[in-house]
Amino acid sequence: MKQQTRTMLQLQDQMNSKVHPEWRAQGNAWYRAIWIECGELMDHYGWKWWKHQSPDTEQVALELVDIWHFGLSILLESGASVDEIAEQVASTLSIATDEPDFRLDVEAFTAATLADKQFHLALFGRMMAGVDMSYSELYRRYVGKNVLNFFRQDNGYKDGSYRKQWFDGREDNEHLVEVVETLDAGAPDFSKAVYRALGERYAK
Repeated sequence: MKQQTRTMLQLQDQMNSKVHPEWRAQGNAWYRAIWIECGELMDHYGWKWWKHQSPDTEQVALELVDIWHFGLSILLESGASVDEIAEQVASTLSIATDEPDFRLDVEAFTAATLADKQFHLALFGRMMAGVDMSYSELYRRYVGKNVLNFFRQDNGYKDGSYRKQWFDGREDNEHLVEVVETLDAGAPDFSKAVYRALGERYAK
């Protein structure tokens, strides 16, 4: 778990640095991005009592991964070392909940985020438990999304030349899902393997 956390922290730092080399000094409102994602997550899960809704757990999982990106950024911005943060995650993040209503765990996490603008690992773990997401699953999805973000930037996302629709008329996100499922997430070069596989598909 600690090694996976260290890998994700390094990838997050690299991605943030690609957006701005001095990203830690920019005063980015990571907490705001988090609570907005929580709202989107609730829409995917369903909360409207006046219409039939079924939880879209796949989209909920994707939103949790997006929240994790911003949460890692808050932890990195604290000034703690990668090893210190990895220890903090290992000792604080417990993937368990005693709350049968997932939406209440989401609201508790959102309220805590808005209260102090920090990232609440313990409450995030409760949301993971609510959709049966393991840490290994979080890692696999996170690395995949992070690498796709890099791939987009490297292939013209900023200037508008990037093609989001790839062969077979499917979007890059769909190809990403297939790629990460065929690779060994436990391999030390997992992120590089994902990037290479995306490049092969993009060239078709």
